[in-house]
Amino acid sequence: MNMSEADTAKPIELLAFKLGDHEYALDIMNVREIRGWTRATPMPLAPSFMRGVINLRGTVLPVMDLAERLGLPKCGQSDRNVIIVIKHGEGMTGLLVGAVSDIVALNEEDMQALPDAAPSDGSGVIRSLTLIEDRIIRVLDLTQILVRAESDAA
Repeated sequence: MNMSEADTAKPIELLAFKLGDHEYALDIMNVREIRGWTRATPMPLAPSFMRGVINLRGTVLPVMDLAERLGLPKCGQSDRNVIIVIKHGEGMTGLLVGAVSDIVALNEEDMQALPDAAPSDGSGVIRSLTLIEDRIIRVLDLTQILVRAESDAA
């Protein structure tokens, strides 16, 4: 491989986490911090997947139950749960997940397109799939999750 090929093949770093028995990941460039579970203050008339808001060093941070947002059973409230604080556009949102698994570095060719058999009605929230050892990890498209969440809240 020559130098120009090495320069263009930059690895993609993903933060892998669990939602129930399933593993998901998102681009680590969107992650600002990972913090332990903090009870959120519920907001009236919010969608059910919005757990409420927490105080993040003087900033009001909305917290979304990512499992419920994706149509999975809600995350329980336990000390093992974590909130992944992500930055999107000008704002930040907390994603409540079961537990963080690890950080993985992949090349673009390690990402596989969704099979044709994947349901199209929930299209857009899963960007690609990747195999790590014997695990299938679903790579989320954060933009679609947050845009759809905002339209559900409207």
